[in-house]
Amino acid sequence: MPQSLTFSWKTLIVVASWAPLEVLEKEIVALIGPQSSVVAHVISQIVNGLQIPQVSYAATDPTLSTLQLPYFLRTTISDSYQMAAMADLIDYYGWKEVIAIFLDDDYGRNGISFLGDELQKKMCRISHAFPLPSLDNLTKITQILDNSKLLGPRVYVVHVGPDPQLRIFTIAHKLGMLSSNYVWFATDWLSTTLDSSSPITIGASLDMLNGIVGLRPHTPESKGKRDLWNRISKMQPKGLTNSALNVYGLYAYDSVWIVAKAVDKFLKENGTIVTFSPTGKVFGSNESGIQLGKVKVFDRGSDLLRILMQTDYNGLSGRIQFGEDRSVVNGSYDVININQRKMKLVGHWSNDSRFHSYLDQKLENVVWPGGKKEIPRGWVIADSGKPLRIAFPRRASFVDFVTQLNNTNIVQGYVIDIFKEALKFVPYEVPYKFVPFGDGKVNPSYDELVQSVANNVFDAAVGDIAIITNRTKVVDFSQPYTTTGLIIVAPVEDSKSSAWVFLKPFTVEMWCATAGSFVVIGIVIWMLEHRINDHFRGPPKRQIITMCLFSFSTLFKANQEATISPLSRLVMLVWLFLLLVITSSYTASLTSILTLQQLWSPIRGIDDLVASNLPIGYQVGSFAYDYLTQSLFIPSSRLLRLDSPEDYEKALRLGPKGGGVAAIIDELPYLELFLSNTKEFGIIGQPFTRSGWGFAFQRGSRLAVDMSTAILKLSESGKLQEIHDSWFCKLGCPGNRGGKSEPDQLHLISFWGLYLLCGIISLAALFLFLLRLIRQYIRYLRHHRRRHLEEVTPFPVPSNSSCTQTIQNFIDFIDEKEEAIKSFFGASHGSQNGNQLHNHSQNAKEKADSEIQIGTMGMNRG
Repeated sequence: MPQSLTFSWKTLIVVASWAPLEVLEKEIVALIGPQSSVVAHVISQIVNGLQIPQVSYAATDPTLSTLQLPYFLRTTISDSYQMAAMADLIDYYGWKEVIAIFLDDDYGRNGISFLGDELQKKMCRISHAFPLPSLDNLTKITQILDNSKLLGPRVYVVHVGPDPQLRIFTIAHKLGMLSSNYVWFATDWLSTTLDSSSPITIGASLDMLNGIVGLRPHTPESKGKRDLWNRISKMQPKGLTNSALNVYGLYAYDSVWIVAKAVDKFLKENGTIVTFSPTGKVFGSNESGIQLGKVKVFDRGSDLLRILMQTDYNGLSGRIQFGEDRSVVNGSYDVININQRKMKLVGHWSNDSRFHSYLDQKLENVVWPGGKKEIPRGWVIADSGKPLRIAFPRRASFVDFVTQLNNTNIVQGYVIDIFKEALKFVPYEVPYKFVPFGDGKVNPSYDELVQSVANNVFDAAVGDIAIITNRTKVVDFSQPYTTTGLIIVAPVEDSKSSAWVFLKPFTVEMWCATAGSFVVIGIVIWMLEHRINDHFRGPPKRQIITMCLFSFSTLFKANQEATISPLSRLVMLVWLFLLLVITSSYTASLTSILTLQQLWSPIRGIDDLVASNLPIGYQVGSFAYDYLTQSLFIPSSRLLRLDSPEDYEKALRLGPKGGGVAAIIDELPYLELFLSNTKEFGIIGQPFTRSGWGFAFQRGSRLAVDMSTAILKLSESGKLQEIHDSWFCKLGCPGNRGGKSEPDQLHLISFWGLYLLCGIISLAALFLFLLRLIRQYIRYLRHHRRRHLEEVTPFPVPSNSSCTQTIQNFIDFIDEKEEAIKSFFGASHGSQNGNQLHNHSQNAKEKADSEIQIGTMGMNRG
């Protein structure tokens, strides 16, 4: 090694003392260290100005990886990875709030700051952070831990430096905080402490640490790692080392090798001459014996930094490559659980795959403090000595929602049942006591009740508390446990059977369309069958009756007039299918109307009430009065104040003419409770306003969030509806009793497709029939002219006739039988081919002439 280059262990390994400053007097090309992040912040500023690459194996503070410190590299894992792993671990078990205990220095503050950022990404947070001035201040540690017992979270994250005395956990054990109600996480300082300590000195302390979960930087198993561990183990009895090998020892070992290899490559590329330049600055004085004014800048420091950044080395700690932040990439951690004096490996975390065990994608079972295998709740809302003060309204009416039994502390009701069931889904114990609000003689002000919660008079309030805008500004509400809104209740009665009940299955439009289709089908079939079917011929009166009754007779399968035309049969096929659907639907609807009991009320909805002059009842203190007068503009003279369910019943029974009311408007739950004891009244229509009832909590209360989740679980499981039915459906659910605007009728829109299909087929058949008829008529005219030239016939040629006469002739032609027309065409064909049909029978001609009646007199007149 050249004389100009000083390269020794002393100049490479830097400890947290004045040693880093002492070596700066020498012409050095690289620094390894320091162990402390605090010292690294100081030294890195200096070596950065001297352009000396610094490789740290233990400074994990994430803020050291900045663009302002380009010459700082580290072979250890940045705490940014460790805090991401810790946040994933907390989120994995479902905890949302933690308490952080940390050293009040750059290492502790910055690490916990990164933990808070990672937790926020997962909708979690550090609810309380306690900095420690040092681990030597036992009084301060005791004070912090003792005060934290009064807080809600029971999940602790401890981020301090290695502590062989385990002072934090020793004090926590004395305070009873290592029991089954607590969860303790430790960053890699704990695994480093335990790995560095001998089993003899640490064995007794492991009993105290049972159930604690920690992280340890992952290093792969290798022969070189085992050999180094054995060498150091043999050195301990000889007094050559006072600690066992830990992960950071592996990082230090690898750091020496990568720096040595980088320096060797640097010398090969640049030669053995290494130059330095004076700084021109004085960094200190001679009082300390350190000539800081003599330090020099390493001229080729950037070249050595470039070589170090290109490192790709498989060391004892794993593969070492530097990322853009000059820290090793792809940091990973082992999850350890201390149980029965051993550190058990329960899982692995990496920045790519996150958590998994070596067997599957889940962590192995963890034994928590107190030997508990179930996941602790990690939160207490209060202790038994200071339970939550939960207020409830003492109402003068509708006490079934919530009431206090006379001369007892028992509180019961619909709301109380929901509250207690929801507490079963809250993942921690909630000690509480109910406190009445109001005197029970008049209904209390709910705005004052909510304000009392906001003023810390109560911790929460349960009851029939509507969630409205001005209340949400001062407290947090849970998820609504019931949907409410203003609704109408009025007297209802059974509908009487009517002599015209058979008309109810169809609407008027449906009846008109059906009747019209019968007439149209009759006309179409008559036209298609009249020329070929004797059943559709005869005197005009008989034909009209046949035409009208034919399609109706298909309903009863009583028609004796068999169709002959293929087009008629096609039309009948579609018509019969339509009839099958219509009659089946009619039968089902009529059966429903006749068998189901219908309730009827002259009031159809809020529009009917607003438009009428009928008196309306409302509950005293309800916001219904303001809504009716200010939003619906109903005169206050029409509104009658009612105090209780008894007043409701009395007013409805008296009716508008007897000094009562025609209907009552109130919130849905109140009216459901009122209707649960009577069947004479029913709900009319649907709620015309929307709101909900919920539980009120102080701002920021964790219980508000957890109760919302619990209410959703109650709803999904059906328990919420079950509680509702047990209180409000004693005589049948009131929602099922009410007037209907009209019976369940069949509308034309449900069948328009069938009618359209039947109409298209009928028109198509009629069109084909007329097309054939016109073609036949034109052929007849041609034959008639040829015969007229040969002999006098009974069919005069209608030449030069008027339009009216032409139409009349065509109608007369339509009225003739098909057989007669065919005979005529046959006779015409015989005369035209006289050589072949000379012996044609005169009787056939006479028969044809006598049968064809095409209005001879009319044509002669033409």
